[in-house]
Amino acid sequence: MKKLLAGLLIINFFYACSPKSGDALTENESPAHLTPIVSSLNLAEVTNDRIWVEVDPGMFTEDTVTYRLPRVVQGTYDVSDFGSFTEGFIAYDYTGNTIEVVRADTNTWLIPRAGTLDKIGYYVNDTFDIERTDKPTPFSPSGTNIEAENFVLNLHGFIGYFEELNDSEYSIKVTAPADFKKSSALPVTSTTTSEDGSTITDTYFAERYFEVTDNPMMYGELEIEEFQVGDIKIVLSVYSPTMAHSAAEIKETVFTMMEAQKEYLGDLNSTKRYDIFLYMPTNNEGEATGFGALEHHTSTVVVLPEWLDKQRLDEAMIDVVSHEFFHIVTPLSVHSEDVHYFDYNDPTFSKHLWMYEGVTEYFASHFQVYEDLQDRSTFYEKITDKIETAAGLDDEMSFTVMSEYILEEPYASNYYNVYMKGALIGMCIDILMREESNGERSMLSLMKELSEKYGIDQPFEDDSIIEEITAMTYPSVGEFLNTHVVGDTPIDYSMFFDKVGLKIEEEAVPTSFFFIDQQTPYIDAHSTGELYFRNVTLNSSHIELGIQPGDEIKSVNGIEYTLENAQPLIGGSFSWTPDTELIMVLVRDGEEIEVSGVAGNPTVISKNLIEKEEATEEQIQLRNYWLEK
Repeated sequence: MKKLLAGLLIINFFYACSPKSGDALTENESPAHLTPIVSSLNLAEVTNDRIWVEVDPGMFTEDTVTYRLPRVVQGTYDVSDFGSFTEGFIAYDYTGNTIEVVRADTNTWLIPRAGTLDKIGYYVNDTFDIERTDKPTPFSPSGTNIEAENFVLNLHGFIGYFEELNDSEYSIKVTAPADFKKSSALPVTSTTTSEDGSTITDTYFAERYFEVTDNPMMYGELEIEEFQVGDIKIVLSVYSPTMAHSAAEIKETVFTMMEAQKEYLGDLNSTKRYDIFLYMPTNNEGEATGFGALEHHTSTVVVLPEWLDKQRLDEAMIDVVSHEFFHIVTPLSVHSEDVHYFDYNDPTFSKHLWMYEGVTEYFASHFQVYEDLQDRSTFYEKITDKIETAAGLDDEMSFTVMSEYILEEPYASNYYNVYMKGALIGMCIDILMREESNGERSMLSLMKELSEKYGIDQPFEDDSIIEEITAMTYPSVGEFLNTHVVGDTPIDYSMFFDKVGLKIEEEAVPTSFFFIDQQTPYIDAHSTGELYFRNVTLNSSHIELGIQPGDEIKSVNGIEYTLENAQPLIGGSFSWTPDTELIMVLVRDGEEIEVSGVAGNPTVISKNLIEKEEATEEQIQLRNYWLEK
């Protein structure tokens, strides 16, 4: 997953019963464990922004069965509670009568007398249009959209699973208006048209529930572009409501980027097709507000705002989609048992987010300089940005412990560090590997070796992988992992930069009151709307006023602010002069405090990574091994 900070609408590249009736029992009814679970979604009949879902599992022999919708889905590292978006859950016997259902919790339904169960049905609300409420909702790219012109079908939001049928196949029927375009990587087994020609029903096949959750779909008014990158077929599906951006234009950026990625990966190839689903909300009420992407094994769902200009959209697509595509390395080809045997209701998490998200993020940055898509100074700037952001998070937290307990605090609030320090971990190992091998081996070659050893169908043991990596590489790599990944010792990045003839220089640079740069804010908002200063290094004006990271903003100059009315405060701050007087009421540790002073000329200490003029030939050679083909 690539989650972009968007708490303030900015980007940093967060009961009715159905009238349905059951069918009569026939002699041909198959036992549930021998027949595919037939799931039906009707996009042609939307009721109060909901669609009706039916699930026919076949005939049970158990007394009671359990049906669940996912509490957590892979790649999100957060609770989604997709069961909370259902209404009117009902079960039918073979005569069409309703039978008892017991809702055990938000995502779980128990069905007694399961031997009489024919099918279940329920309405599903989408997640996009309620993200602005104080109710926790799934991150947009893992969520669902139901609107007249477009449906984003992350199928884990609609279709659940029976605990008693873990290995069952799925037949998924999607009925939609005949004029809808559609895109899905799941194979279509049949297509039928209604008698009046108004709707078309496509039937898709999935070998197991994982494939249901791993293959999103998009229906409606969308543009689709298909193209080849080497031997991989790329399918780009775009929904831009006002047609501000076209799939054809976006294709050019994606094609250039993915050609470079394919060159970078070389013979490491684990898919013949890759789908990109891009949903672009406007800034209207009821549209997605969480920007970023969620990886699937051979696809990604991307949510980016339509109001981005072409340059910023191109930058975001390169940043976000390249990250997701590199997930075909890990966790697709290299992953632990926690990933392979994922429990959607009560998951355990691998200790190795440094690999799944961190190394993936490192590749997404490194390939651009390595394949000449960007210059070295831009790459150096990205690295220093990650160092500075990581410094504002808990730098003395074991990465393996954080990964294992990522749903809990204080680890959950440090999740963003997987993209910062996690990527820097990948960088350090890359430099070590190239140093030890005189440029012959790298972080990427290590992942290729692990991919050959394990691959898509064989998980590694979570507790032994670092020992294995050490045996496959060098003692220095094992020492680094045990000290800085398993251990809680902060990384001395200057030591690694010295190996490649680089150094960090510091200087005071101007910043605005609420923004570190043009895209990155000092403040964010809680799900309940309170504004707060993020856990980052604050600027000189904040320090002079006595503001601390974590302080909530209650009022500024007598006006109370929340996320709902924050825009005038943020916009107005750009016209503040150094002498503008400020009286801020903050909430710190549950108590109100008042700070006052002037806006001043805010500055922040910026770190610049530069090449040493006095670098030795050995340092320059290692730098070239690192950054050149």
